Amino acid sequence: MTEFELAWSERSLGDRADRVRALLDAAAAADGVAPVSEQAVLGLRRESTARHLLALTGDTVAGYANLTPGHGEHPAMAEAAVAPQYRGRGLGREVVSAALAAGGPGARIWAHGKLPAAQAVADRLGLVVARELWQMRRPLATPELPDVEVPDGVVLRTYAGPADDAELLRVNNSAFDWHPEQGGWTGDELAQRRAEDWFDPAGLFLAVDAEQPERLLGFHWTKVHRDENPPAGEVYVVGIDPAAQGRGLGRLLTLVGLRHLRDAGLGEVLLYTEADNTAAVRTYRGLGFEPAHIDIAYSLPG
Repeated sequence: MTEFELAWSERSLGDRADRVRALLDAAAAADGVAPVSEQAVLGLRRESTARHLLALTGDTVAGYANLTPGHGEHPAMAEAAVAPQYRGRGLGREVVSAALAAGGPGARIWAHGKLPAAQAVADRLGLVVARELWQMRRPLATPELPDVEVPDGVVLRTYAGPADDAELLRVNNSAFDWHPEQGGWTGDELAQRRAEDWFDPAGLFLAVDAEQPERLLGFHWTKVHRDENPPAGEVYVVGIDPAAQGRGLGRLLTLVGLRHLRDAGLGEVLLYTEADNTAAVRTYRGLGFEPAHIDIAYSLPG
């Protein structure tokens, strides 16, 4: 019999949210990488469609998994962590196996950082690689950033407030309709990120149509990680309206954001991209980015 009790919590963690956050912080400190995504952390203290799996020993939370249900063609996605002091007892396999079973056919689980322990769990459960996410980085001082050349018919400006939200959501959800995490954002999800300490309207750049300024063509949302030492910038989201593709707006907006982060005194910038998104990888390599960290989503074969 296992020494841990596995218990599901639906929609909200309630008063256990602080204990789960402490577990996640301890795992991040031990591994040098956050065990779950920003979206999962935001969901600890609010109601959502995510389910929460707790591995308990008495009143102590020894392990945790976040499970986002599948929708449409997108499978259920899970993320998991085990408190450092409870590792080496098979708990990781228990939590991962339970999360995948609850997620149903095709469910996937993220392993952030390609850590040996996560690879060992995947091997023991017979999991296969279903998806690979790259974190790419570059210094902001060198190589020198190219000049910004704004094409005719395009106006660049920064975020003007919630009046821009409808167009931001339209472009984001059109650009990422294929993406299981980024697609399908709601006004509440946008507002939650706008309420975060790191949000800076001066770092959210919009490209609009010069003749129809109410129509958004694309955007670049930058972010600053002040918890890194030294702080680093991030190309948080670059979204281009599919109807405006082929005009070089992705490169233009990325470059504007990079120059903004450099001028803010930051020394390095990071971004995340799917490894098989060849167009995005080509653009980012052309701007001096190189892979620095890999996240892998595993699933059962077949």
